[in-house]
Amino acid sequence: MTEQVSTYIPEQVSEVEALAKSAFDQVKTPEDLQSFRIEFLGKKGMITYLLKGLGQLPPEARREAGIRINLLRQEVEDLITLKESSLGREAEARRLEAEVIDVTLPGKGTPLGSRHPVNLVILEIKKIFVSLGFEVWEGPEIETDYYNFEALNIGRDHPARDTQDSFYITPDILLRTHTSPVQIRCMEIKAPEVPLRMVAVGKTYRRDNDATHSPMFHQVEGLVVDRGTSLAELKGTLLAFARRMFGSETRIRLRPSHFPFTEPSAEVDVSCPICGGGGCGVCKQSGWLEILGAGMVHPNVLRAGGYDPEAVNGFAFGMGVERIAMQRYAIDNMRLLFENDLRFLGQFR
Repeated sequence: MTEQVSTYIPEQVSEVEALAKSAFDQVKTPEDLQSFRIEFLGKKGMITYLLKGLGQLPPEARREAGIRINLLRQEVEDLITLKESSLGREAEARRLEAEVIDVTLPGKGTPLGSRHPVNLVILEIKKIFVSLGFEVWEGPEIETDYYNFEALNIGRDHPARDTQDSFYITPDILLRTHTSPVQIRCMEIKAPEVPLRMVAVGKTYRRDNDATHSPMFHQVEGLVVDRGTSLAELKGTLLAFARRMFGSETRIRLRPSHFPFTEPSAEVDVSCPICGGGGCGVCKQSGWLEILGAGMVHPNVLRAGGYDPEAVNGFAFGMGVERIAMQRYAIDNMRLLFENDLRFLGQFR
């Protein structure tokens, strides 16, 4: 064919029609179909060429020629549409065959996570003390010097500050070094109501970092304020807790100690849960493990909380959650609790 025609030659339509049918029979893929479309319907395609030549025909021949060319174009477009549908079904069949699922194969399970041992112990501690009639309280981790020290009978020149002056934000604002400030805040809200029975659980911060200490750790503080409380009630409460936590055969002992916010004060040991008190490497052959400090609430602390120490008294106790977790699960290095090793953490459910 030449680029320009001056007369319409009917044989040209027949020729293009024959070429289209022959070329269409060779179409096997989407790429072949696209080439076919361009060859016949593109800007320089054969049918487009015929349409451009209509303007050069005499008026009496133009109408008949236009009808025949448009019929041919419609026929080619219909062939393309049908082939697109056919090729789409074939591609879908191949995809489904390639993606067939063997339902007899074992499934791919999603591995389940586990609770951190510290969180497990925190939940257990809360459960135990709630069953004993305590309320669970929370307080701010960024605390004032007053609540963290002075209201707890630890003045600015008190030697107990040497081990706790840690992470200050301003001279009077710091990251709390224990959860005892929550006791003061609770008393301020509750006073003069009795009985008051509360525990506070949360993160605390000190400049410690070795096998048994961490700069960030969790503490549980407990407080009871009532009329006529005694060391006997304190010991009974802690014995009930220890037996729920470590086993029904657990024993406790109180050793005299000193804390600024309690008087008298005691360190509390439990019989070693590993050897049952017989002596082993964990308890250094003593048969006992220290778990917490406790004592009768100092009158100055009661006054700071809004209570009259002449009318009421109380007892308090505090323990490190990590230490409880280490003893309960026989963990010999506190760093294991914070290294995020899934081989270690996956043991706890």
